[in-house]
Amino acid sequence: MTKLQVGDTVVAANPISKGKDGKAPRFGADLVLVSLADPGWNGVENMTYGERVPFLAAGPGEYEVSDIFIRGIESVGPDGKINTIYTLNLDNLNVCHLGALFAEELSNEALEAIGVVDILFLPAGDYGTLAPKAAAKVAAAIAPKLIVPVAYESEATLKGFLKELGESEPEKTDKLTIKRRDLEGKEGEVVIIKAS
Repeated sequence: MTKLQVGDTVVAANPISKGKDGKAPRFGADLVLVSLADPGWNGVENMTYGERVPFLAAGPGEYEVSDIFIRGIESVGPDGKINTIYTLNLDNLNVCHLGALFAEELSNEALEAIGVVDILFLPAGDYGTLAPKAAAKVAAAIAPKLIVPVAYESEATLKGFLKELGESEPEKTDKLTIKRRDLEGKEGEVVIIKAS
């Protein structure tokens, strides 16, 4: 699961459902992005808290909420299921979340729809998603300024992914706070956000 926040607006991408691995985060989100119709990726029920009930983007199409424009792009996920790649602009940063992408190559149409990416959330090889070598190839095709690996459960998978990207000592942090100026001069830099 990925949590993004701009001001008071909270975006959750692919929250885990209750009962999945026994660890389901619970907080109030304004927007929930669901890439795959699967309990490991679709825990919308955990994102309602108090008065905060999220807007749900689930599947390909275009959405708008709280002045955030979201594009959902169809792709292939695990077991041939439909995976949705999401792009959105947050605080002048173009963000792309590949969700549970399994396709080793993106079509020219998908790459064009994704466009210029500042921050890419990329599945790093577990949960039926891209193998590390394929993930590195997809990252190269998108050419983001910053890459944040997601959807991995083992250090071995993460190390394999980093090796394919040619990264030996990526930045590690508990929480990533970033402004546009922080991305100047960066090309494909990897940041690991440690799970709490």
